[in-house]
Amino acid sequence: MKLDILAFGAHPDDVELGCSGTILKEVSLGKTVGVIDLTRGELGTRGSAEIRDQEAAAAAKILGVRVRENLEMRDGFFVNDEKHQLAVIKMLRKYQPEIVLCNAVDDRHIDHGKGSKLVSDACFLSGLTKIETEINGVPQKAWRPKLVYHYIQWKNSVPDFVVDITGFTDKKIASILAYSSQFYDPNSKEPESPISSKNFLESLNYRSRDLGRLVGVEHAEGFTVERYLAVNSLADLK
Repeated sequence: MKLDILAFGAHPDDVELGCSGTILKEVSLGKTVGVIDLTRGELGTRGSAEIRDQEAAAAAKILGVRVRENLEMRDGFFVNDEKHQLAVIKMLRKYQPEIVLCNAVDDRHIDHGKGSKLVSDACFLSGLTKIETEINGVPQKAWRPKLVYHYIQWKNSVPDFVVDITGFTDKKIASILAYSSQFYDPNSKEPESPISSKNFLESLNYRSRDLGRLVGVEHAEGFTVERYLAVNSLADLK
């Protein structure tokens, strides 16, 4: 199955927090989108890997993505080496996305930066024909995505561009709240974590409103890039 966009997250819920508004908008425009989670988030303070599996499946339905897979790398301990790069390369070659969305380049959680570099490196290596991979005994063809964008996470990174997600924020929040074990619930008996506070949940709204304010729309999501953005003419800029 060829996809237009493939979004990677180090943990289930990374994609929802960082770029679900953009995914929802692209799906509404007819684009095919998939999600690949690198780990099951088993080291999370709240809930369990099994609960996160169920929550990720529920969030995927809300987002309307075609596929969601989990590579079951070790939460907190995966590394950017040949074994892990090949696992990502197989997904890139399997789904042949034109655009890849992935973790923030630098962030509070060490897995975010590691996941960002791992996916970015794999996107380059996936285009090399002498790297041979196969799935279920069937050889894969080399494939390199045209574009790699990094969504913004815990840190308030300065975006290189923003996407207008006005009209999609309610569904974005719904996809995030599908992870009910992770986020604010005044009745929860689970231990507190940096993302379980009411302030964190509310920050998702005021961040998108602030980015939207800066570009003259109601809500927006920001992304950073590894190479210069190019436009055909000045009129392409909104």
